Amino acid sequence: MILIFSLSVFFWINSFTEPAAMHIMEGFLPVWWTVFWWIVTIPFIIWGFKTLKKAVDENPEAKLMIGFAGAFAFVLSALKIPSVTGSSSHPVGTALGTMLFGPAAMTVLGTIVLLFQALLLAHGGITTLGANAFSMAVAGPFAAYAVYRLLKKAGVKPGVNAFFTAFAANIVTYTVTSLQLALAFPSETGGIYASFLEFAGIFAVTQVSLAFCEGLLTAVAVNWLEKHRTSLKGVNFS
Repeated sequence: MILIFSLSVFFWINSFTEPAAMHIMEGFLPVWWTVFWWIVTIPFIIWGFKTLKKAVDENPEAKLMIGFAGAFAFVLSALKIPSVTGSSSHPVGTALGTMLFGPAAMTVLGTIVLLFQALLLAHGGITTLGANAFSMAVAGPFAAYAVYRLLKKAGVKPGVNAFFTAFAANIVTYTVTSLQLALAFPSETGGIYASFLEFAGIFAVTQVSLAFCEGLLTAVAVNWLEKHRTSLKGVNFS
């Protein structure tokens, strides 16, 4: 209880910081890059819809947990700390859904979360949705799933596994975001590599601690689900 209270206070305090664009904001990327990231992301979204349909067809009661995973990602990723101009640092919340339904399914849930935030909270944007979705809903979940499966195979307990899975999802998301920004805005001296180091370095100041906190919150959620597995419908870690 002390851990949950401390983390809640941490995120609550940071929620009152000066507003900044969540994810990569509307109009921040050149048109070519917005189109490119949409093209790259759409196949994953199609795959994700098929995965979710299969999960629901096999177990209709999974709808509740799908909603829970989406809500978990929405709440965590809506808590932001201003960081690089045109973006911000925040938890991503995609690890839980990845553990429950796999990375492809989380691509759809993560994209929906980003769409709702763009429309309802003015966080991110529609043109940059493809780029934001690729970093948070594609790269993060797929990297996290690799970590999750590796640790599960090694016999690591679900709660501990959840911590490292969430940590990986968070760090990879911001590593990819840093690369996206570096590709769009290469440094005059040093090019893409120098720009990437600059963006990643600024993100790292807040993101490492956020990834740690997110890992703890995800571990708490997974342990709770494991404890109540018999009374909850649709809890089945992939």
